[in-house]
Amino acid sequence: MTEPKQPATAGPDSPSSISMNEKSDTYAAFSKEDFLSPDFRSDHINIIVREGIILGAGAQAILLQVANAGVGAGVNEHSNFAYRVQDRLRTTMTFVYCMSFGTPQEKKTIVDMITAVHKNVTGTLNEGRDKGKTYSALDPKLQLWVAATLYATGLPIYERVFGKITNEDLHEKIYREYSILACALQVPPEMWPRTRKDFWAYWDHEIATIEVTQHARDIAKDLLYLRQAPWHIRMLTPAVRLCTAEWLPERIRAEYGVKRHPRRYRMLERLVKATYPALPLSVRSYPVKLYMNDMRERLANKRAVIGKDA
Repeated sequence: MTEPKQPATAGPDSPSSISMNEKSDTYAAFSKEDFLSPDFRSDHINIIVREGIILGAGAQAILLQVANAGVGAGVNEHSNFAYRVQDRLRTTMTFVYCMSFGTPQEKKTIVDMITAVHKNVTGTLNEGRDKGKTYSALDPKLQLWVAATLYATGLPIYERVFGKITNEDLHEKIYREYSILACALQVPPEMWPRTRKDFWAYWDHEIATIEVTQHARDIAKDLLYLRQAPWHIRMLTPAVRLCTAEWLPERIRAEYGVKRHPRRYRMLERLVKATYPALPLSVRSYPVKLYMNDMRERLANKRAVIGKDA
């Protein structure tokens, strides 16, 4: 695949060389028709998602996602999470990277595969304050929440490493293009919060009201220790726990029972900030190449990309 392009001037506030999709709509979000157009460009979200460092926020994003009772039940009851953590990471990042870097046909193929899998993820909540209510992975509210966690975790880790994005125009374009991670599925454009202020109001409300159930705690135990994963993956779990504990909102962290270690975290953060930005973009963006090549090989060989058979 083509390597992700580097802006002409390095740094978080340098959009001058980036082609912009200037289409102005009633809503902040792009529709599925916009997104699948051959002319659609996602250069601004790509600034964030091409960076391999965002994988470091993966556990944080997953724990926030499954803190939504419907998402947590769907993951815990319809997947073998403890034994397939790597597969979940691969399928999630394949979706994100394909939506950002894929061709229109690749995007449509992956979206159709995900929708087919989601049709079978339904059930009735068996715990928590919403016990007895039904859930479905096709529910736009659940999909909106999952996409929101990707924006709310990916952008901050980028800014921790590269510095704050102070260019408001760039900020808005990044935010708008993140909507494709929701509206590519069943979320209608009008559901994506219109402004970043609206988004953070939505976010704060969800963080204040979501309920960490036992389903979510079971997933957290599997995710943060990865006892069934290969040894080379388990080696990363102490750093993952360190960062996840630091980045989770206080109430959510407390409900998961995850402990912070601020001094160790600061040491790790200083190390990453001193080394990661100096790496060539081809190295920093290697996960994009890895997962996109894997996706294309699977598609070419008519192998499953998403789902239990993947």
